[in-house]
Amino acid sequence: MTRSPLLAIWLLAFAATPFASAQQNRDTNRTPVEVVSASLGKILDLVQPAEGAPPQTFFFTFEVKKSDGMPKGLVDLSAKVAVQFPDRLWISADSGDKSYSLARNHQEVWVRSVAKHFGVIGKPGLARFASDPDSIDRTKLGDLKLPLDRQKLMLLPFMMDIEDKKWVDYEDLRVHVLQCKLKKEALETLKLPPFKLKLWLDTNDVPVRVAYQVEEKKIDLQIVINRLHAEEPWPDERWQLVPAKDEKIKEVAVSHVTRFIDVWVSNLGEKIPSLGKAKGERKVLATEGLGRLEMIDGMRVLFLKGSPDEMGRQQGVLMKHQIQQVKERILYGVGVGSSFMKGDWFFSEIETAEKKLSKHMDPDYIAEMDAMAAAAGADRQEIRLANYFPELFHCSGFCLYGKATATGKMYHGRILDYLKGVGLEQSAVVTVREPAGRNAWVNIGYAGFIGSVTAMNEKRLSIGEMGGKHDGEWDGKPMAELVREVMERANTLDEALDIMRKSPRTCEYFYVLADGNSKRAVGIRGTPTKFETIEAGEKHDRLPEPITDGVVLSADKRYEKLIERIKEKMGKIDGPSAWELMKKPVAMDSNIHTVLFMPETLEFWVANAESDKVAVDAERRQFNLLKLLNRDTQTAATTPKQ
Repeated sequence: MTRSPLLAIWLLAFAATPFASAQQNRDTNRTPVEVVSASLGKILDLVQPAEGAPPQTFFFTFEVKKSDGMPKGLVDLSAKVAVQFPDRLWISADSGDKSYSLARNHQEVWVRSVAKHFGVIGKPGLARFASDPDSIDRTKLGDLKLPLDRQKLMLLPFMMDIEDKKWVDYEDLRVHVLQCKLKKEALETLKLPPFKLKLWLDTNDVPVRVAYQVEEKKIDLQIVINRLHAEEPWPDERWQLVPAKDEKIKEVAVSHVTRFIDVWVSNLGEKIPSLGKAKGERKVLATEGLGRLEMIDGMRVLFLKGSPDEMGRQQGVLMKHQIQQVKERILYGVGVGSSFMKGDWFFSEIETAEKKLSKHMDPDYIAEMDAMAAAAGADRQEIRLANYFPELFHCSGFCLYGKATATGKMYHGRILDYLKGVGLEQSAVVTVREPAGRNAWVNIGYAGFIGSVTAMNEKRLSIGEMGGKHDGEWDGKPMAELVREVMERANTLDEALDIMRKSPRTCEYFYVLADGNSKRAVGIRGTPTKFETIEAGEKHDRLPEPITDGVVLSADKRYEKLIERIKEKMGKIDGPSAWELMKKPVAMDSNIHTVLFMPETLEFWVANAESDKVAVDAERRQFNLLKLLNRDTQTAATTPKQ
């Protein structure tokens, strides 16, 4: 978690903690520093009462009134909070039509989704994974603590420039407004970005509104605080999760819940830097065996070569930090988080799927995952489970050539619409693979994934996947492994179709598969029992408007818009205009990466999402697979000609 949101959250918590109720006269002789110091001192007296003082439960409510630059989940958020040091915390939050509650009760942590009639209780001493009964969770939760000790916290007002904004009318109150900024020396010492803290204090110096602003990250978080008070300690049952009628409660390993919370908090206010314009810069960051990691104009390019064990170790060593980060965010952020939206425990679901999927997996790919986990210092089971996550991706894609394009050249567009904003963007990587005895190929993906959903091989085959219905039909080869197998084993489009047709498949998926040698493309719908293809110019019930010399797969209004754009540019489409075809609303708000392949020449363009931009609107880089495979040739990584 970045330290600036942490400091802001704790400062807001300090501001929201109740203290003595006696009225205080407005002392116009006090300096702004004295006002803030006195308020903070009173707060700390109650947050950390004298040793031997009777326990109290602190309670307050708050509403988020503004959340610019913060996750969408904070919009219209209101919450009730109770705290009883040292090991009890309760939060009940509402956002839109969703209601959740969370609590720390001694060594247990529980979360409830009201709408889904579902909750989990995290307890120590339980197995983390059903497949590994020995994976006992021995987590011991520490006491709730302030981020700094009292003496250091009391120094904060003296480390700030505090501007008195005078008394103003606020709703039905008269409030004192102060704006605080840490001094430059304090920012450097604490290694924080410049931020502003604005306080609206009532006549008792109690904050009724707090604003936290970071200009460089365009963050403006404003919270209204109400009902500040201390009360008698809550009885034990108020801190417990008591199941309601027909409510499903699951007991799970406590670390699964705490890691979910850690990931969620760490993502608050996190910003992804823009890629910027290409400058022709290329640098080798690290090497491991026959593998290496390069930075090419701000975009990571990972080169892996050799046996499964060798390639696994290369990625584990070269991308260790990113692999750990992706694993945490996929399994504990998105995965556990999805439990409260679906009403089913994520790890039960994915481990059930693993039992069926694993028996169809190529042993080489399992060996590669295990070698990667060992080299990265990651749990082997976590890496395996994280690699099943691409089974849930949803997207759009097309391939145009011949009469549809300006020069007859083939353009294969691929839009990945999934998981923008959960933190995968920081671990995006272009991976060039040269597996021993198999085709070399390039994968556009994320650290730690050994399968693929967006790829092109040296035989001029390119592929992009789109998710369909998921009904728990997992008795087949994982989709991302199937895509990889096509890249490594197929030399022609027909060979690729043969591999996909004969392989045991899982849920419904759609694919666009293109062959730059034969200048042919097909759309594919695969389920466990059906394998359908649609050629260029063919009509289908789901695709009612065929394109001559083109295959187009998307859904609903996005499909209609994509067809409309293609028809407008028919016969005039080149690289830049092919990219424009993928702009919103064809790309969704969840568009995390966008790729344009030219299979004939093995050129491709890649863009990854940024904090304020979907991938298709972000800066992109151009590569050529042949040049990437040629160790003696300088790679061209530029923006496409406009």
